[in-house]
Amino acid sequence: MLEPRRRAEMAARFFLPNHGRNVGKAMLLAARRSAKRETVTAGPSLHIIVPTLQCGHTCQYCQVSRAQTDTGFSMSPAMLDAVCDRIWESRADDLTVEFQGGDPLVRFDLIVRAVEKLTRLNCDGRRRFRFVVASTLHQLTTEMCEFFRTHSVVLSTSLDGPEHLHNRNRPVPGKDSFQRTLDGVLLARQHIGEHAVSALMTTTRASLAFPEQIVDEYVRQGFNEIFLRPLSIYGFAKRNFTRLGYSREEFQAFYERALRRILWWNERGVPLREVYMSIVMNKILSTFDAGYVDLQSAAESGTSVLVYNYDGWVYPSDEARMLVETGDASLRMGRVTDSLDQLLSCATGQRMRQASKAAALDCVACAYRHYCAPNPVDSQAQFGRPDVPAHQTEHCMRHQWLFDTAFEQLHSASPDVEEMFHVWARPGAISENPCDR
Repeated sequence: MLEPRRRAEMAARFFLPNHGRNVGKAMLLAARRSAKRETVTAGPSLHIIVPTLQCGHTCQYCQVSRAQTDTGFSMSPAMLDAVCDRIWESRADDLTVEFQGGDPLVRFDLIVRAVEKLTRLNCDGRRRFRFVVASTLHQLTTEMCEFFRTHSVVLSTSLDGPEHLHNRNRPVPGKDSFQRTLDGVLLARQHIGEHAVSALMTTTRASLAFPEQIVDEYVRQGFNEIFLRPLSIYGFAKRNFTRLGYSREEFQAFYERALRRILWWNERGVPLREVYMSIVMNKILSTFDAGYVDLQSAAESGTSVLVYNYDGWVYPSDEARMLVETGDASLRMGRVTDSLDQLLSCATGQRMRQASKAAALDCVACAYRHYCAPNPVDSQAQFGRPDVPAHQTEHCMRHQWLFDTAFEQLHSASPDVEEMFHVWARPGAISENPCDR
């Protein structure tokens, strides 16, 4: 039985139903739901550019094929100019442009071309651009850092944990991937800024035994956030799942141990934020949505993010372009030379939205239906069709468990930890790092 003050607090946050008619609260709830959807209804706000597939790594969990040569595996300048035109056509005032690959730093010239063109288009400053480069950082130079600092470009890299684990997961011919990544992080911090680089990790079977060591490595390297991500079974990575994969229960056990370690560090005055839990807490605690793509509205799939591949094809998500690696090109939206209106009204987008609505019928009785949404791309990858009932998909089962875990954490949290979760939930604290680099 909740005490009166706690019950009033829970009702004010819409966790408890309002008994009787209260038009004011109903209108406030509708306004909050509308605010939550602004990242979807404002037009495509996340634009992912893949300038090249070139990469020096041979990561077994990589979701896309990588290329050792530039021939036929990089965008032409004309393609890139068309991509910039598509980005500028978006109605969104806040635009994130993320460069992925391969390793985009291999074609630094294309990054420069895109950033400079979009900056010229925005000469009056009426749009807000955020530029992100997802890279191993092995090719990073002082010259690149100076350009990134001038244009407020931030960097994202991968750090899979201690040296032995990172080098195993992300091999390069010199067997020094870990040290070369840290050298890049140091260079960026020196020339761009202390917080110029964020990092994320991918959990493989080899990672499962080292949750505390992985967290401790992030603390040791001076990062203030870590993204504990499961293995994504898309594209190229799907072929290696037998060797690298694990059960959902194994990942949950790994995640719980790692989260306990993160909370342990915070209790000792070392701030470290877990990005996945921050995303979930944002859905629960914040009025404004952080715009995390994988949990966007079911009715708007393919409208909040666009991916422009090196070969000129456009996709509704990064995972959709990865399906091509296994021969499934059914989610292509069109070419970079098509107008944005053509891309958004294409048959693929319509099919995705219809599939989302069909799958969402399964969500009517779910307690988390306002926080989450079906993922038709995940359904396509898992079952070969986008409209499988949501509860059957790995996407749904994983996020139901994460929401359960979040509420358990809130229920048992001390006032200080609860306040920390509210800080984690702020939209501005959450960066979009969906990539495997």
